Amino acid sequence: MPVTAPGAARRRLGLLVIAAAQFMVIMDTSIIGVALPKMQADLGFSPEGLSWVFNAYVVAFGGLLLLGGRLSDLFGARRLFGIGWTVLLAGSVLAGAAGNPVWELTGRAVQGAGAALIAPAALTLLMMLFGSEPRELTKALALYGAAAPAGGTAGVFLGGVITEYLSWPWVFYLNVPIALLILAAIPTVMPAGGRRRGAVDTLGAITVTAGLALAVYGIVRAPEAGWRAAETLLALGAAIALLAAFVMIQARRHDPLVRLGIFRAPDLAAANVAQLLLGAAWIPMWFFLNLYLQQVLGYTAFPSGAALLPMTIVIMIGMIALAPRLIGRFGPKALTVSGLALLAAGMGWLALVRADGSFWVDVLPASIVAALGMSLAFIPTLGTALSAARPEEGGLASGIVNTSYQVGSALGLAAVTALAAVQGAGALGDPVRLTAGYSAAFVGAAVVALSAAVLAAFTLGRAPGGADQQTQAAGTAA
Repeated sequence: MPVTAPGAARRRLGLLVIAAAQFMVIMDTSIIGVALPKMQADLGFSPEGLSWVFNAYVVAFGGLLLLGGRLSDLFGARRLFGIGWTVLLAGSVLAGAAGNPVWELTGRAVQGAGAALIAPAALTLLMMLFGSEPRELTKALALYGAAAPAGGTAGVFLGGVITEYLSWPWVFYLNVPIALLILAAIPTVMPAGGRRRGAVDTLGAITVTAGLALAVYGIVRAPEAGWRAAETLLALGAAIALLAAFVMIQARRHDPLVRLGIFRAPDLAAANVAQLLLGAAWIPMWFFLNLYLQQVLGYTAFPSGAALLPMTIVIMIGMIALAPRLIGRFGPKALTVSGLALLAAGMGWLALVRADGSFWVDVLPASIVAALGMSLAFIPTLGTALSAARPEEGGLASGIVNTSYQVGSALGLAAVTALAAVQGAGALGDPVRLTAGYSAAFVGAAVVALSAAVLAAFTLGRAPGGADQQTQAAGTAA
């Protein structure tokens, strides 16, 4: 039997493993960006097919998150966490060893499926480790949240280094030693238990997974195929039909995949909408900021990744040091609204970028403002979404909030990409038109963030007791 680490040390190690999981799950969405041209040359991807090296991961991840949350509740978060890492490891090996596009996309989809098991289980384990101490839980959520932007930036940075000095398969093989280390640590540092009786709603799982996957597919495909194209309309129409069928199935089943009554919990729906819109604003900003640095300012992969480090550092400081204290003083609602408004202001500032601009004037100040806003909004919305659910539905709540953020990211990126393309974002080699397109993208993202702030102001309840009241329900769970 494994030797269990002492309480405090065990919890710290567990938190590091959980943060590493969040880091890796997000890094796997960004690390392949710089490697795509070489993958296209080696594997024979068409220009249209190449984008699905990214999309295959996102579709599988977003489509399977709710099922991952339900399985975590039924079979235990620790067990699902380990299974998820095993699946991610297998997908990474398959993607790295692929010799043609079909196997490459299969490997990426398997990676996404593994991430969909890891993400909700990781949040449930975090609640089990820290839920009995609300202040410690807020700090743990801050570190967990900070791991996401760190993973996104590290992916860009490491992808450039690995592609330049090794070869593109190593952007996938990098996962292998990390997965093996985490699998070895799980029995020692992760709490057991959390299982409960119940059946897997197979029909519900199929309809919601297929519906979400088709919705994400239609959204990410629309900028290329056209929003009125038969392919897009068919995918989105089928997604609506499947999701409507899912709701009907859940309403009639005795033991559903998603208990619809969970959305009657105070603030749960509002917090998930805030997370969805936060993803819809932040991911497009991050995506087009990368393009501006490389295609207008002329940065190569390595300095482009380095240019994002100040923003990442601000996010980590904001999430770990500032957000927990401000939640305790002003409450989660005030911090959510203020953070989203600050994010919108930073994106509006970025919209002033110039074709002959510079990093120090056009990028750094505005990106720091946006990063600070993101860091202040992320933690209170995440904590509210998790603590609003019943204790035995922690995995489900984790799956819902992760799904909200991922689907919001896909929807926002697709819509903002379409807006930017109309304004000239596809005019490679023309810095003036490119800048106009990227500026439009930042304006679109700012509008989404500002809309999120207004909605949060009207829909989130007040929590005058701050972080302690916000996380008290999670403390009861432990």
